[in-house]
Amino acid sequence: MHLVSRFLRHAPKTISCTAFCRGVTAYIRKHYRRSLLERLALHPEDRMCASAVIFSRVSREVWMIGDCQCLIGGELYENPKPYEQVLAEERAAIITANCLPPTADPSALTIHDTARDQIIPHMKEAMKGQNIDYAVIDGFPIPQQHVRVIPLDFRPWEIVLASDGYPFLCPTLAESEERLAWQKTNDPLNIGTFKATKAFMQDNDSFDDRAYIRFTV
Repeated sequence: MHLVSRFLRHAPKTISCTAFCRGVTAYIRKHYRRSLLERLALHPEDRMCASAVIFSRVSREVWMIGDCQCLIGGELYENPKPYEQVLAEERAAIITANCLPPTADPSALTIHDTARDQIIPHMKEAMKGQNIDYAVIDGFPIPQQHVRVIPLDFRPWEIVLASDGYPFLCPTLAESEERLAWQKTNDPLNIGTFKATKAFMQDNDSFDDRAYIRFTV
């Protein structure tokens, strides 16, 4: 995340989406030890990895690389990893079948999510498709066909860019945080109203990273 942010701060404002993907890939790659590259090519789960959603004012485009989301004029756009929902459903089924009988304590899963442990091998296997079947920023070539590009006309637009740590993205940060808090209170294991590959762990305000920015262009 820090490397992507640093690259963005120094990128020319005229940079295209394709040039950004190539440039940030090269920038990340040079931070790997050369001796690791062969292993990293075979083991994507060991790479540094980030997602980004970017607005280019010059191109009037939103670029979505990896699992991020945005609101453009109130319309939601998402870019999830292709395997994420399948594994979230699998985890929910494991918890419902094995972890929530009358004698079980569901709160124990907020300390050690044993259902997540069971899907991690599947997650690692699915990650073999990283920058093949879906796009992320990890120092390896980004397939442009998996980068979502949303062009904007020259009307005024209100835009919200956010990470996928908000299960219900709303037009304001306060609303988004309120919905997140509701989710934590009512479905802390993330197996009902919103299904995820992980729960709200004990003493955490969220189950994933959160980034949110709203602006008008």
